[in-house]
Amino acid sequence: MAKKESLITGVDIGSHAVKICQLQKTGKGYKVLAVGTAAIPAGAVEDGVLQDPEAVGKALAALLKNLRIKNHKIGISISGYSVIVKKISLEVMDDAALGEYLRAEAEQYIPFDIDEVYLDFQKLPSRKEGADRNDVMLVAAKKEVVNDYLDMLGQLKLKTVLVDVDGFALENIWETTTRQVDNVALIDIGASKMNINIISDGVSVLARDVVVGSEQLTEQLANALNIDYDEAEKVKLGILPVEEANRQKVEAVFTKTCTQWVLEIKKAIDLYHANNPDKGLHALILSGGGSKVNGLLDYIARETGLEVVHFNPFANMQCDDKTFDRRYLDSIAPEMAIAAGLAIRPAAF
Repeated sequence: MAKKESLITGVDIGSHAVKICQLQKTGKGYKVLAVGTAAIPAGAVEDGVLQDPEAVGKALAALLKNLRIKNHKIGISISGYSVIVKKISLEVMDDAALGEYLRAEAEQYIPFDIDEVYLDFQKLPSRKEGADRNDVMLVAAKKEVVNDYLDMLGQLKLKTVLVDVDGFALENIWETTTRQVDNVALIDIGASKMNINIISDGVSVLARDVVVGSEQLTEQLANALNIDYDEAEKVKLGILPVEEANRQKVEAVFTKTCTQWVLEIKKAIDLYHANNPDKGLHALILSGGGSKVNGLLDYIARETGLEVVHFNPFANMQCDDKTFDRRYLDSIAPEMAIAAGLAIRPAAF
């Protein structure tokens, strides 16, 4: 029997909802122990910054209780303007020397005061043996923003052992569950932001956040059709049929908003191709609640000419049929991708 490895509880705090995922490592992969989501008030989190810690904490505490989560070692991820992810090329040096260099010289790469950020880095695998330069992924996150999350979580008696970046959590779950090393673009569409992470030869080569999301589509549908937010959400997801008289209005809203999303995706793809002309992308991998927009997958495929795949991180995981309705698990899976990417990390910190 494989020894059961203790994993952390993944907590994804978005602008629309908090999501929790708890997994168990098994001899054959992973087993889903708990997943759930709870809405938070509008404006409680804006562009990755905690605006109403009391409201978010209340929603998170209720969800933890509802899911009966006993493991209080958690991991979170952050995104937005307060986080900078940048790939830089430096002379080859050991980790200690690299750390010292970056602490001394980081301000030339990031637009923040070095004393106001948490700094981390990861050496990327060299593509040429014996090369004298090395690509390094540099990450800087504003201390004030991170500390606000840590304070709120600490008040809930949660021990935060990992602070990751959304795009890297997504990359982690994709590579772990699919074991693929194809060149792909991972695109997570949330309520207020879209995260793009392009993976080439198993390495992240381009990571960016774009301030567009599916909430704007819901709001525009509500205004165009003069309906409330909940009805507009159902129209967006294809749950509520559109009356023939309103079809043209709905199509106009979808086209305008989704075209903006596609333009941002194409910009990232063009930048990737400019730097990697001999390494074509094989597919776009969609996740996030916004990826469930009715017809979006086919629209992006038509506009980019690439295969577009809906990512289900739980597809090959075990679950207790008495605890989970597999249809519910499949329906919630796209928006749980980042939480799942955190939940596969070991708790031995």
